[in-house]
Amino acid sequence: MSTYLPKDVHEGLEAARLAGLKKTSRLRVLAGDRFYPVLRKWRDRFSVEAETTPHLRGLVNLYEGDRHLCECLIVASGKDGGEMLYEFKRATAAADKPPLDFYRDPEAPIALLGRTK
Repeated sequence: MSTYLPKDVHEGLEAARLAGLKKTSRLRVLAGDRFYPVLRKWRDRFSVEAETTPHLRGLVNLYEGDRHLCECLIVASGKDGGEMLYEFKRATAAADKPPLDFYRDPEAPIALLGRTK
């Protein structure tokens, strides 16, 4: 049995695989003022479609739908099939409030009520 596939069949299968990855992923990366769909994400890297996404570099933001996941410093690590792989040099988790620079007692009151006259 032969495992050889004609070039057009191989390209069609690759295009279908990339389309399936784009359809199932909710992740996207914000570079500048444009969003690009993320095909796959690992602990230390992610991939985007090589043909439709320009070469990314530097500081980007990673989103899952509308939720901001992290701010990342990235570098291109290679190309695999139709995917461009980027590694995280730094990935800082996004927070919805600024960090505290003091200890907050969990038993402390939330607010103080003033006197009413």
